[in-house]
Amino acid sequence: MAQTLDDDARRLAELGYKQELARTWSGFSNFAISFSIISILAGCFTTFSQAWNNGGPLAISVGWPLISAFILIIGFCLAELVSAYPTAGGIYWWAAKLGRPIHGWFTGWLNLIGLIGVTASVDYGCATFLNITIGRFSDGWARGDALRQTFLLFAIVLVLHALINIFSHRLISILQNVSVWWHVFGAAAVVLILIFGPSEHQSVGFLFERFNNSGFGSGDSGPTFWLYVLPLGFLLTQYTITGFDACAHVSEETHGAARTAAQGLWKSIFYSAIGGWILLLSFLFAATDVDAVNKEGGFVGAIFTSSLSSTLATVIFGISTIGQFFCGMSCVTSMSRMAYAFSRDGAVPGWRLWSRVDRNRTPVNAIIAGCAVALLITLPALYAPEGTTTPVAFLAVVSIAVIGLYLAFIIPIWLRLRAGDGFQPGPWTLGRKYKVLGWISVIEIAVISVYFVLPIAPAGVPGNEDFTWTSVNYAPIAVGAVLLGIALWWTLSARRWFTGPRRTVDEMEEPKPVA
Repeated sequence: MAQTLDDDARRLAELGYKQELARTWSGFSNFAISFSIISILAGCFTTFSQAWNNGGPLAISVGWPLISAFILIIGFCLAELVSAYPTAGGIYWWAAKLGRPIHGWFTGWLNLIGLIGVTASVDYGCATFLNITIGRFSDGWARGDALRQTFLLFAIVLVLHALINIFSHRLISILQNVSVWWHVFGAAAVVLILIFGPSEHQSVGFLFERFNNSGFGSGDSGPTFWLYVLPLGFLLTQYTITGFDACAHVSEETHGAARTAAQGLWKSIFYSAIGGWILLLSFLFAATDVDAVNKEGGFVGAIFTSSLSSTLATVIFGISTIGQFFCGMSCVTSMSRMAYAFSRDGAVPGWRLWSRVDRNRTPVNAIIAGCAVALLITLPALYAPEGTTTPVAFLAVVSIAVIGLYLAFIIPIWLRLRAGDGFQPGPWTLGRKYKVLGWISVIEIAVISVYFVLPIAPAGVPGNEDFTWTSVNYAPIAVGAVLLGIALWWTLSARRWFTGPRRTVDEMEEPKPVA
């Protein structure tokens, strides 16, 4: 084991960094963090309505495996890069290495903002399901102000995740392993409940039916449906299967990272895609009361409450809530490592503070700062359009998270394509297949980024007679502001002092084994 640690520390030194974080994670733990962040017990539940209303069962039964295949290709491209450059900075470091400091600057900020957004959205989703679960035990709680109760629970969950990451640094990798089995057996339990619990099920033909509850177009056919509405439904898959770059961010804490982190990255996508598809199909087969689901805006909980006994429905809500709690915990870990690495290279204001590790070699300040920002950007979730409980403005946070992460992915993948045969791969490589897979990834990310900023309701289209600001998709405004801010900061200041990754180890320094 000492030799493995020494090899990892030596490779890290070659990349320019001392071994400061504790390298205590196994390859399985590395896989586990991305598997937990993807979390089929989170995204498949919280974003189900996106596909139900925009395409219906077809957007799920066919859309999920189709989009999962594209995401797996993206994962293969990133796996090759993490094998070559196993650093906590991950995507940012790759962009700076393969390109210039400006590439690292944009990639780093998009990645960091995306990870903070993911942390906020996942923990808010966890709080939403926790609020529902508590309400099933307490009528008084169920009659309360849902938005304020959910925000309070969100703040509590976020604080708990920060504390776990700060004080249980050795426990985190164990909890990641537990999370994997919770997602496996928990999802299996949900599927079994939905097989044996309902008195009847939908036919196989229902899986290919089409719904258009979006308000766009006049039905479930025609160019508007196929080119606009149905792709909006595919965002269920795109949102759920994200955050897998966590394997890279904890690579400095993983044994044999050049190989295990690469394998963990693509395997987390592959197994999540299979498990998520089985889980979603079980939802559809149990959705016998379509009117009940439509009445609740496509909310997945309506499937459980309309087809199961109260007890079984509560069990499913509980399983999902705990799975989402594990997911949020993993998000904080990944986000804090990225914040630490980016600060280590001087890119974040106050970088000396955020790049500091405590005696347990845990980036405590980065954890606290990231969680604090996640809390602040979730404040819009306290408000919803009159007559609804949906915090529309907060949905922009979800879009920022996904767009930020995928735009961060596209930069190093494109730079890898540009590098061609000059790229020096690690032990896990795509070989000659990198060209076709890389271009597929670039095109797919470009397409989905456009769809994420499009209006999601007719009332959010400027010029529509029913236009209201509360229905606007704020993602293009928010993402545009972020990109403009990053660009201005670079032009006016950062280009004069930001030089990309900084070496923290001398060229000839021989790394020592890490205990």
